Amino acid sequence: MLDQRLLRDDPALIAAPLARRGLSPDLASLQQIALQQRDLQEQRSGLQAEGNRIGKEVGQQIKAGAAAGGPEVKALRERGNAIKQDVAALEEREKDLQQQLQEALLALPNLPAAAVPDGTSEADNVEVKRWGNPRQESGLLEHWQIAEQLGLFDTERSVRIAQSRFVTLLGQGARLERALISFMLDRHGSRGYTEVMPPILVNSASLTASGQLPKFAEESFRCSGDDLWLTPTAEVPLTSLHRDEVIPAEQLPLKYCAYTPCFRREAGSYGRDTRGLIRLHQFNKVELYWFTRPDHSAEAHEQITSDAEAILEALELPYRRIELCTGDLGFSAARTFDLEVWLPGAGAYREISSCSVCGDFQARRASIRFKDPDTKSTQLVHTLNGSGLAVGRTMAALLENGQQADGTVRLPKALVPYFGAERIG
Repeated sequence: MLDQRLLRDDPALIAAPLARRGLSPDLASLQQIALQQRDLQEQRSGLQAEGNRIGKEVGQQIKAGAAAGGPEVKALRERGNAIKQDVAALEEREKDLQQQLQEALLALPNLPAAAVPDGTSEADNVEVKRWGNPRQESGLLEHWQIAEQLGLFDTERSVRIAQSRFVTLLGQGARLERALISFMLDRHGSRGYTEVMPPILVNSASLTASGQLPKFAEESFRCSGDDLWLTPTAEVPLTSLHRDEVIPAEQLPLKYCAYTPCFRREAGSYGRDTRGLIRLHQFNKVELYWFTRPDHSAEAHEQITSDAEAILEALELPYRRIELCTGDLGFSAARTFDLEVWLPGAGAYREISSCSVCGDFQARRASIRFKDPDTKSTQLVHTLNGSGLAVGRTMAALLENGQQADGTVRLPKALVPYFGAERIG
């Protein structure tokens, strides 16, 4: 969430960055609400101070010998009661204005960092680097074709169990998914991440804290009758792991990794990737998440991205790093690097990880702070998140990059101890 003080004191500092995202909200009206809210707060504080003074004066007069029911004390008490009523009325008006501001600010995305390239769509994203040698032979199969031949998953029976856009992994397919999850968690654990297994059901406050609500309500699955949702990503519970806390500065940075199933409606994506593992309503993912000091935020962004890249490199999967432009930036992100893995069967790079620095955007929504040991002040932390990696898409990449002429799939050496064999098939 954006800083309300910026909106009140200098909305131009918000308007210009939002314009880079192609947005032009009515900040002037919101500024007036913020100014009214501040004026009411000042009036209320003044009346409360006067009420406190009157209360002390009543005590002093009685102590000096005035009758508790005498006219002077009575007049003071009447004035005190009137002030209490005025304060209550001001608090109600303040509450209404604050709710209006809160709703408006929750709907505004994060401000893009200065380094983010300007653009209107993914066509304006900037390639940063490439790693590996992409296979480009003719006649290579797509991952779903390989999976059908080897019996690795079943989509038709999944429709019977649930509906379309779900998959049931079978035999070596299920084993490969489990191997990948364990491999990723072990690798990240060896790099200093604390493994977390959070709840899969999350409440509305958790979704709001991470930025999924209110904007993405239609893309999430909600449990009818409860204030619970199926988590769209482990970023949601990990953000709220320290919600409403002040983290000791010496504990920062906090680095977590979590495996969870993820659930998304994928609204607006129908007609794309209808076969295979690329775009499902339910998929597994290993998520990386950092809480850090603001002055270490840029360094942390490079590190979390490198940690995701290390998984791709260990699995011998060619990839490229893309910096997202302002028009393609996610709602909560200030800056994002996407990692795209090469799928030789499809002949294209596809996103497999999105590594974002969110600044204090999520921390303000979640009220997560740390106490600066130098200034002794309490400040908002910065949060970062990245997929390390999306497991189904990793499986798709392994199948396409490892396919052999005899119909088997060669696995990278690093994964063999987890899977228990060098080949599938």
